[in-house]
Amino acid sequence: MTDYEEDQANEIEALESIYPDIFEILETEPHCFKLSVLTETDSYEECDPLGVDLQFTYVPTYPDAPPDMEVLSPQNLTDEDVRNIQELLQQQAEENLGMVMVFTLVSAVQERLSELVEEKKKQAEEDRERKQREDEEKEKKRFEGTRVNIETFLAWKARFDQEIMEKMKSKKEVDNSKKLSGKQLFERDTSLNDSDARFLDNEDITLGAGDESVEVDESLFQDMADLDLDEDLDLED
Repeated sequence: MTDYEEDQANEIEALESIYPDIFEILETEPHCFKLSVLTETDSYEECDPLGVDLQFTYVPTYPDAPPDMEVLSPQNLTDEDVRNIQELLQQQAEENLGMVMVFTLVSAVQERLSELVEEKKKQAEEDRERKQREDEEKEKKRFEGTRVNIETFLAWKARFDQEIMEKMKSKKEVDNSKKLSGKQLFERDTSLNDSDARFLDNEDITLGAGDESVEVDESLFQDMADLDLDEDLDLED
């Protein structure tokens, strides 16, 4: 008969010895503990470290039954990555029923995380190479220019002719606007109307040039009625 409690206690003692820095006991009745798994990456690598917290809770009949397992606090992992890790844990637990298995489960997750690091590094390299090729193609096309065939030339010529016609039409409209008749100029220049109105309304009219004016002395004409203009005219006749 299997002594489940003894097997569980012995495994916890072994795990504390194997993973002193990442092992943490959360509860003892039943035993619940956590291991924080994190990949190691060099500082020059572009891929950020990946990690998860694996939480295990013993069931009464462990290891003949798998423990309760949770994947918590994922670091730099997608939802799909987390689901894959959960499926991996379930698969490994079923394959190792009857013997303590936490070390095997943790090792499987560590290996999976390392594989993900390599996959992400490879993907980053492929993305960088693809971008480099695209940049080179753009630079090459910039120097090559646009290849011309009959269709592209005709399309370009149609656009060019249309632009020329629009520019000529616009220029003609501008030239026509400059050629106004006298009547049109008069109608447009309202200052001419204003000057005539001011002239007609002015009752005090003085004759002169510049600032000098001519005043008329009316007394000089007072005696003109006394002149015998008819007699003078008769004598001359």
